[in-house]
Amino acid sequence: MNASSANVTLVLQYRDSFSKAVTKNVIVVVFGIAIDYINVCLIHTFCKHQIFYTNPRYILFIHLVVNDMIQLTLTVILFVISYTVYKIHVSVCCIFILLISITTENTPLNLACMAVERYIAVCIPLRHVQICSVRRTLMLIGLIWKISMLSVLPDLFITLATEPLDFFHSRVFCLTENVFPNPLITEKRDITYMMYLVIDCCVIFYTYFNILFTAKKASVDAKKARNTILLHGFQLLLCMTSYATPQLKQHLLLWFPKNYPDSLFACYIVAQVLPRSISPIIYGVRDKTFRKYLKRHLLCKMSSGV
Repeated sequence: MNASSANVTLVLQYRDSFSKAVTKNVIVVVFGIAIDYINVCLIHTFCKHQIFYTNPRYILFIHLVVNDMIQLTLTVILFVISYTVYKIHVSVCCIFILLISITTENTPLNLACMAVERYIAVCIPLRHVQICSVRRTLMLIGLIWKISMLSVLPDLFITLATEPLDFFHSRVFCLTENVFPNPLITEKRDITYMMYLVIDCCVIFYTYFNILFTAKKASVDAKKARNTILLHGFQLLLCMTSYATPQLKQHLLLWFPKNYPDSLFACYIVAQVLPRSISPIIYGVRDKTFRKYLKRHLLCKMSSGV
């Protein structure tokens, strides 16, 4: 039995009851709509005020928000498809998986860049305007996408080279290992994720401790930056749980065979949904400037509705 058929057999064996499936889908869709609505409000606030789109810090933040919206929306759609349509064409699934993989890899890179920007703002303030210009920030965002695409697109090329054309016209349960079954892809992905984890952890630790030492003898802004880096670190850890999900699924099947679907659902919420809900908290709630303009936008919307 190949990997694809084995995965389908597992999914069929551990299907949820109708009531439980409806409950899970409602929870996921409600979470997805709520987070996307908040993110849309953040994007609207960002676009309406020049103070944000001329500031590299907020440009990186709104890129993270847009990236998370794409990633969350696609995963929610796939989640619902897995309970309704169940199987889709491999070619369509490839598009979903590639976009999800690219946006997933974008997140830790973006968080690392945001941590470096805070480090420069606090520890090298006189050179911040010169180093972190709007033009360089946009170039950095382009570089993030290029790195992620160069990491993910080889999966498609390897599959095109090793699988027959009939495979792309078949229908499968849409999982990464079902559309990219080559073991080389899995090994490459594990190495890439490990590199991201090491690099991002080094960046987070380096920037945090430098800001920590500066915060002891500097302004309140340095202390806020230190707390922001901590939240970035926590968000990064949650994002990295998605990198360990394939190995975790195997252990969950051994540990909780009777509750395997519930374990997978919990993994999805922790690895895919929770990390996407932290960005609005960091900037939409904690940041005074963004909070002020966001409140103004929401109040205007409520008054116009009335």
